[in-house]
Amino acid sequence: MRLSSAVPDRIRRFLLALIASTLAGCSIVPGNQSYSNREESDVRLPVQQGDVLAPANVKIKPITAELIIDMFKAARPPVGDGTSAAKVATQNSPRPGGTDIKPVPEYKLGPGDIISIIVWDHPELTIPAGSFRTAEQAGTVIADDGTIFFPYAGVLKVQGKTTSEVRTLLSAKLAKYIEKVQLDVRMVAFRSQQVYVVGEVAKPGIQQVTDIPMTILEAVNRAGGFTPEADYSRVLLTRRGTTYLVDIQAMYDYGATEQNALLEQGDIVNVSDRSYNKIFVLGEIAKPGSLVMNKKRSTLAEALSDAGYINQNTSDPRWIYVMRGNTDTPEVFHLDSRLPDAMLLADRFPLRPRDIVYVDAAAVVRWQRVIANILPTATMLNLTSQTQFPLFGARQPPF
Repeated sequence: MRLSSAVPDRIRRFLLALIASTLAGCSIVPGNQSYSNREESDVRLPVQQGDVLAPANVKIKPITAELIIDMFKAARPPVGDGTSAAKVATQNSPRPGGTDIKPVPEYKLGPGDIISIIVWDHPELTIPAGSFRTAEQAGTVIADDGTIFFPYAGVLKVQGKTTSEVRTLLSAKLAKYIEKVQLDVRMVAFRSQQVYVVGEVAKPGIQQVTDIPMTILEAVNRAGGFTPEADYSRVLLTRRGTTYLVDIQAMYDYGATEQNALLEQGDIVNVSDRSYNKIFVLGEIAKPGSLVMNKKRSTLAEALSDAGYINQNTSDPRWIYVMRGNTDTPEVFHLDSRLPDAMLLADRFPLRPRDIVYVDAAAVVRWQRVIANILPTATMLNLTSQTQFPLFGARQPPF
């Protein structure tokens, strides 16, 4: 672009200074500063230092074979899928299968439960079922105060007892009246204990606790299983005011059976959706935006492919960044993909939820964008300087 000789010196000097400052780094245009040739982040990020958060610059780690080997070593034995944010949560929170939550060894009776009491050789003590009565109708219902009435034994407190304990209690009471008493106590209906299964399951609602121990996975299966939007690694178990994070995906992938806790009366199982498991692909990408990870499994190569890959006309493949801020210590990784072989490293680099993938623009593209912003102003000034104004005697204005 040539400036007309008619342009006043002040305008010419202004345009030359503007172009010089642009060549110095293009920093006058927001978002067009180069991200190359850096060893640490220019932006101070909140980093966990002891018990406090403090601003600090984060070192940029090149994505190399050595880095990927170290990441795989650090992930063994894995918790979650090895790339899951639930890894930290399960380490810092009480585990459902640990000492914080005691498993239920045997079903305890409660109000509303129905039991059947049979005294052998004494049909007068056994309520006849009859031809039109169900087992529930013929059974003994535990009252709201946790008691039952039985002939010769009177009113008995059975709440909190197992069927074996009730049989022992009744045998002791009836031994005064019946020699060598033989009786059996059986469960007819489980109605006193229940858990709540909500969230991303096919049939959310109430599940009754029975004498068969119910685990988290069993409760989810009774509720119809996970929906396609469920996050297997973020199942929340709320018990007595405390919420625990359960990683069912770790059990599927690595046999982490300690995650499959036994449930108790009043437990709430909430299956989270996977909308949290997003990664963001930005910069010189064919289709920039956010992507939802499938079971928290995605690599850098997959993210670039799903976003249409990098823009061949505007990107600089030397400067591909992965920014990870969803940890106590944020991390920034850099991949130089000038050679196609680098995509093998990208395919082995696992992403985590909320990661940001950024592809930098080529230097010539940044320059062209700055010129595209300057050119309209320069053209207008040049046109104005060549315009004759009748108001000033067909001369240029005195400015």
